[in-house]
Order: sequence, then C-alpha cells, then structure tokens
Amino acid sequence: MGTRTVDLHIEGMNCASCVARIEKGLARLEGVDEVSANLATERATVSFDPDVVGIDRLIEEVSNLGYRAVTERLTLPIEGMTCAACVARVERALSEVDGVVGANVNFATEQATVDFQPSLVTLDRLSEAVDAAGYRVGRLEGEEEPADAERLARGREVRVLKLKLAIGVSVSAVLFVGMLRMWIPVIPSIFSNPYLQFVIATPVQFWVGWQFYRGFWKALLHRTADMNTLIAVGTSAAYLYSLVATFVPQWLAQAGQGREVYYDTAVMIVTLIILGRFLEARAKGQASEAIRQLIGLQPKMARVRRDGVEVDIRVEDVQVGDLVIVRPGERIPVDGRVREGYSSVDESMLTGESIPVEKGIGDQVIGATINKTGSFVFEAINVGRETALAQIIRLVQEAQGSKAPIQRLADRVASIFVPAVIAIAAVTFLIWLFFGPEPSLTFALVNFVAVLIVACPCALGLATPTAIMVGTGRGAQLGILIRGGESLEVAHRLRSVIFDKTGTLTEGKPRVTDVIALGNVGESEIIRLAASAERGSEHPLGEALVEKAAERGIELSRAEQFDTLPGLGVRATVSGRSLTIGNMKMAEGDGLETSGATEHLERLSGEGKTPVIIAEDGVILGVVAVADTLKDHAAEAVGSLHRLGLEVLMITGDNKRTADAIAGDVGIDRVLAEVLPHEKA
Repeated sequence: MGTRTVDLHIEGMNCASCVARIEKGLARLEGVDEVSANLATERATVSFDPDVVGIDRLIEEVSNLGYRAVTERLTLPIEGMTCAACVARVERALSEVDGVVGANVNFATEQATVDFQPSLVTLDRLSEAVDAAGYRVGRLEGEEEPADAERLARGREVRVLKLKLAIGVSVSAVLFVGMLRMWIPVIPSIFSNPYLQFVIATPVQFWVGWQFYRGFWKALLHRTADMNTLIAVGTSAAYLYSLVATFVPQWLAQAGQGREVYYDTAVMIVTLIILGRFLEARAKGQASEAIRQLIGLQPKMARVRRDGVEVDIRVEDVQVGDLVIVRPGERIPVDGRVREGYSSVDESMLTGESIPVEKGIGDQVIGATINKTGSFVFEAINVGRETALAQIIRLVQEAQGSKAPIQRLADRVASIFVPAVIAIAAVTFLIWLFFGPEPSLTFALVNFVAVLIVACPCALGLATPTAIMVGTGRGAQLGILIRGGESLEVAHRLRSVIFDKTGTLTEGKPRVTDVIALGNVGESEIIRLAASAERGSEHPLGEALVEKAAERGIELSRAEQFDTLPGLGVRATVSGRSLTIGNMKMAEGDGLETSGATEHLERLSGEGKTPVIIAEDGVILGVVAVADTLKDHAAEAVGSLHRLGLEVLMITGDNKRTADAIAGDVGIDRVLAEVLPHEKA
C-alpha cells in the first residue's frame, strides 16, 4: 500500500523531553519511517507502512509511553442493513478509514459505534465509507464535526487551569503576607503560623500540582526525566523539609539545622508554572482559532436539485455532478461551474478582490464565497477535501505542525538537558551540605531547589513551535499563507518581499475616488442622484456611493421603480428623474452616446478603477470611479524596504490592470496578478 502519514493529537506533552520521548518511542516501532512531534500543537505526525503497523498500534504505543492519543466515540445510525453479513461489511468499511481505531455495528439497533482520532476523521469521511459499502448514515440530531471535541477539550483544560491558578494565587498571597512579617511586625502572627501554612499549602501541592507528579511518575516508569521531574522533585523537597520543620522540628534542631518552613517556595513555584501552563493553553486555543474561522466559512447545508425536486442536504453529502441552487446572500457550498442564471459573487475570501465578480453560464464558482445578487444553479465539481477552502485549511494545518530547523536542535538539546540539570542540582546540594555555612542542610536545600526550578526547560521546547503556530495562524486570519516554520526562520536572509494587495497595501473596501460631472450637473448632484438610486442595492459599489454621500453630508432622496440588472447596474427614478446607473456594458446596451466620456472612462480604467456611468434619459450626466484605496502608509512601507536593498513584489488575485495601477502608485517593482491563495505560498 506504500507509506501513509497520520497526525495524532496527543495529550500530556509539556516539555521538549516529552517530544523526544514520543519521537523515539514511535520511531522504534517496526514499519514506522518518520516521526515528528510538535509541543505547541500537541500533535505527532507519523509516516508508516500500514501493512506492517496500524494506527491502533501507534495509539497503544503512545499510551505505553505515558501519554494519551485523543480518541472520541460517535454513534451513527446505519440505514439499509438487512442481515448479519451487512454488519461485517459496515464494520470493515469503517475500520478502513484512516484514524478509526475501532468500529462496532449492532444489527438490532441499526447503529455503529466508532472510536476514532478527531484530528483525522470527519463525519463526511465516515459517511463516504458507509456509502461505498452500499449503506447510508442516517440523520444525526445535533451533530457536530468530530474535530469540535478537540476544541471543547481545550476549553475544559483552560477552565480547570484557571481554577487552579486562582487557588494558587490566593494561597500564595496569604503565604507571602506571612513572609513579610519578618520585616513588618504589625502583621498578625497567624499568617506565619506553620500549621496554617501546612493546611493551605497542601491542597496546592497535591491538587493544583498533581499534574506534575503524574508526569514525573510516568517519566520514572520509562526511566527518563522531563520538566515535570524538575518541578516535582524541587517543590517536594521544599514541602517535605517544611513538613519536618512543622511537626518534628526537634529533628532539625538536633542536627543543628534551621527550623524555617518553605511552604511559600513550593506553592509559589507551582502557581507560577500553572500560570505558564494557563497562558500556554490559552495561546494554543487562540492560535487554533484561525483554522476554526476558516472551517466556519463552509456552509453546513446545500440545496440541490435531484429528480427535478429541490432538497436540502448536508454539504458533506453533495456529490460531484449534483446541481446546486444558490440564492442571494448565501455562501456557495462547494466548487463548481454555473449552469443556469447570473449573479455577482464576493470572492474576497479567496482572491482578495473587494469588488464582486460577475458570474454567468460556464463560469467557475468557489465554495465558501458569497453570492450577492441573483440566484443561479451550478454543477458541483470539487467536493469534500478537494474544494479550494479545504486545501487552504490543509495548508495552514501543515504549516502550524511543521518544525523549524532550530526547533529540531532545541528538542535534541532538551532530551539531555533535564538529566544534566538534575546532576548539577545534586552536586550543588552536596557542595552546600558539606562545605557551606550552617545551617548547611537549609542552604543546600534552597540552592538545590533553585537550580532545579530556574533550569526548567519550559521555553526551550515551547517557544519555537508556539511562535510558528501563532505566526501561521495570525497570518491565515490576515490572508497570508505560510508554508511552515523553516520559512519563518530564514526570513532574516530574504532578498525580496512579496506583498498581498487587498487588506495589506489597500483598505480592502471599495471607495469613491473620482467624481466627474459632465454638462450642467455638479459633482454633489451626481453623488446625490447615484447614491439615492443605489441606496436599495446590496452591491459594494452602491454602498461606496452611499458612504460618499454621507461623508459630504448630502441628503438622499427616495428611489422609486428600482430595478437591478445583474452584471450591468440599476435603474431607478429619483426626484422624478429616470436614471440609469451602471457599467460600460449597460451603456452600450442602452445605446448611450459615450464619446464625451470616453477619455475619462479610459483613464479611470487604466488606473485600475471601476467607472460607474450615471445617465438620464439616454444622456450621460457624469462618471463616478470606485476603487480599493491604498492605505496611508503603504507607499512609505514599500519605500523603506527599497532603502534596505530589498526587491518588492505584489501578488494578488485581482486582474492585471488593477494590480499594475496599485503597484505604480506605491513603487512596487514587479506584479503577480490573478493568483489563487494556494498558489501564493
């Protein structure tokens, strides 16, 4: 079957040593070719030979290593089973889906219980497997994508850490006040009472800090050490010393040692590490939001025409060749080609083009883009994982899970760093114990704990993957696709800078840039007439005209007999004047005499602007130009890059003429136009 690659979501990784342990443990399995674990995304990408080792064996080994490969259980209603042989067929079909750990089908209840990795399996993939076997998955009430379970689990983790942090901070504050009593005698003695400190510190040590003990024990079972080892050993040493000083202080007195308690040290260390874990978990959730926002662009339902009847189905059930119906304001569910109707589509999600693109019979439409004006029917061409949106999501996921070269080095260093720190801490303890001043045990303990805690390699394994995850995620939100960590790492050696246009160099929203009055009508009257007529339109050009009128404080009139002509413009009566407002196609179709406006139309088009003609009774009153305007600092930014000796390019989904005009205004050297997002990276 060849090599296959899976992406396992693993819980319990909290330092670079964990990464190294998982990579080494899985790599030892026969049939595994390559393993790359990522601490920030909590994932391990495994390339393996499915004929030699299965996903269930990979998950089992993760468990043996002391971690948990997250699996979820889903119950599916199965339609079409008629005998026991059907059960075996459905079970086999589901079990062969990548990421399914186990499948059990009950003929009596007509249900299949599936255990799977949520990062690998979606409802549509399970449904496709059942359909291919000759059966059908029934309707699930209140169903969610399996990947939603991961988001909910991360939310629960953040809430638990927040509660632990609140308790830790509260107890730390009380203990800190007790410590201040040495310098501020007026503080009540109860705050420094060792018995009170024991009572409030113990829950923090063993409940708030329980995850460190659990991680320490798992590492010990596998004869390794990690960050949990340092925290558990360090805080336990301080806690146990304090315990002896509290309940049997005579032992320390007989040995000539100090009787001070260090509950505050143990509690504050645990609290600070929990604070780090809380910030880390929240950062991971925020970084993953970019992918969730992309997924959220996909409509849940689609309206298709089957056997002459319109039916609403899940978007996962749309098949290649289906005729899909889209109405104004709806998102297009999948990629396809228009078969009936005419409309304008907002493709800014995909191309960055702020002005809707006119679509007619034979034109291609892309899933998740927004239909603006008319209704149309299109034939589905790319569905499921093959749509443009699915490919963009895959690019972002791969980038977030990638490793930069420096991260691989950090992971290797961390695998030997922890044992080295423990050895150094032990040597420090012995030196202070035998050669330090009295009370030597007290000084030895304090310095032993200090070495362990200060050297915790939290940042060593987390900083780089978190930076990659946040950087690629934020980039996706801004329309920037980053291939992976290596691209970010080598950025300091770049020689050329490529800008996206919409939202980066420009405002990302069409605005009125020019108003040209022809004849006896003034500019303000042109704007009033055009904006009044377009006020009922949902087209961005109309919105730009209305916004311009508001900026100038122009009062609009009521439009009557309003009629939208898809792809052309509008007709309306304003203040008793019969107006036609539209593009050159509309003017030519109406037989308007455009010779007086030709010079203006050609100039505006050459500047990459969209000219809008305003006419009354066959006579052109004026021309208004609309364009996506440059940001105030765009030219300055490009100039700064030029002064650094960098070549500046622009890449955009816009047409060549518009792109060249924008590039000329800001001084960009080269232009790449009409480029789709998956081609930009």
